[in-house]
Amino acid sequence: MHIKDRSIAQAKTGSEVRAFLALAMPLAGAQVAQAAVGFIDTLMMGRLGANTLAAGGLAAICFQLLIAVIGGFVMVVGPLAAQAFGAGQKAEVEAIARQGFWLSLGLSLPLMAVLSQMDRVLLALGQPAAIADLTAPYFQWILWGSLPALCFAMLRGYASALAQAQVVIVIVLVGTVFNIAGNYALGFGKWGFPALGLGGLGLASGLSYWLMFGLFLLYTLKHPQLKDYRFWRGWYRVQPPLIGRMVVMGTELAVTIALEFSLFAVVTFLMGILGPEVLAAHQTVYQTIYLVFMVPLGMSYAATARVGQALGQQDMAQARRAGYVAMAIAAAFMLLATLGLLLWRQQIIGLYLNLDDPANATVVALALPMLFVAALAQLTDGVQRVASGALYGLQDTRMPMVLSGLAFWGVGLTTGYLLGFPLGLGGVGLWVGQSIGVATAGIIFVARFYRLTRPKLP
Repeated sequence: MHIKDRSIAQAKTGSEVRAFLALAMPLAGAQVAQAAVGFIDTLMMGRLGANTLAAGGLAAICFQLLIAVIGGFVMVVGPLAAQAFGAGQKAEVEAIARQGFWLSLGLSLPLMAVLSQMDRVLLALGQPAAIADLTAPYFQWILWGSLPALCFAMLRGYASALAQAQVVIVIVLVGTVFNIAGNYALGFGKWGFPALGLGGLGLASGLSYWLMFGLFLLYTLKHPQLKDYRFWRGWYRVQPPLIGRMVVMGTELAVTIALEFSLFAVVTFLMGILGPEVLAAHQTVYQTIYLVFMVPLGMSYAATARVGQALGQQDMAQARRAGYVAMAIAAAFMLLATLGLLLWRQQIIGLYLNLDDPANATVVALALPMLFVAALAQLTDGVQRVASGALYGLQDTRMPMVLSGLAFWGVGLTTGYLLGFPLGLGGVGLWVGQSIGVATAGIIFVARFYRLTRPKLP
């Protein structure tokens, strides 16, 4: 009997691995593709001049940060829809998606208003007037992409909850190609279009969001399984109690995202205080780590869906299995990524800087130990992200928000500041502190998931 039980458990674990990978691979691939767009945009901005590169990079980061934080509100569609789907509550799934659209619309309006004034905000924050002025046309055009960007994020969570997100990577790749072509045409004035500079790049990005949202919406309306969920029926019905619940959970998710993003933003600011060479070295490491991080980020969406579906089925053993399988796969991937980063540190830095140029020697010397520390932190970073996604699947959002503040700011930022400044370790010290904060979050999130899903004693 013991051998039979173990065989059943192994079979269930194997089935979960296959189901998770089927959902996680397209979501992770889509995240990597979207991150690659930022890298390509940066290269194209550089062709427009140094000031344009500085302004465009700053503007793009501001937009992505705002979308990521505000998108936390619509991310709640994923865990809520996953639970309803697992429980077989078709009408509830439709209602959640319907209210998700209304929530996206309601959030996009103030977001557009903020973006329309972002050049003035940057000026008030001490950015040079020449740089702030250059960002204005970019913000004026890309703000029109706010609604489709939020709606796309909402549909991604909805489709993931119903285990039908495989098309996401295809849509993102189409949007990426369109964005690159649009940047070339509108930014540089090719193929008969006017040269709009940064404004053209903002317009192309905004249009690419509309394209991706339109394709995704069409997919949900035509897919054999998804079209049975007719969320568009009664689209005009606003359900304040459900939206209120989504806003409460969404606020907790948005604050959690803001705490994590702001840690990296503050560390970047502190790097700048240490000097331009330290900041340049940090940027090469950060861009690399950010690209790698997209994989566990995509996995975290899959973990939310798988755990949420099990929660809806009131199968806590399956929820536990789904969470641990997701964490184990993320850990395995990040272990491989760590080995790659450690083995090819010099070559990776060489992608950004000419290693043979003596003028880059100082930056390269600073970047190599930073990348070493960042590489070692990848395992815990990937696990903490997927563990938080598993907690969201359990609809546990308030405590992760509190724990994120303690881990990222209380531990990470404080330790990084002490190591970087009073103890004189500079940029490496900031990376060490930041990594300790991430590791702390990983340990706390895994421990909380264990506590919430452990079998109840009879």
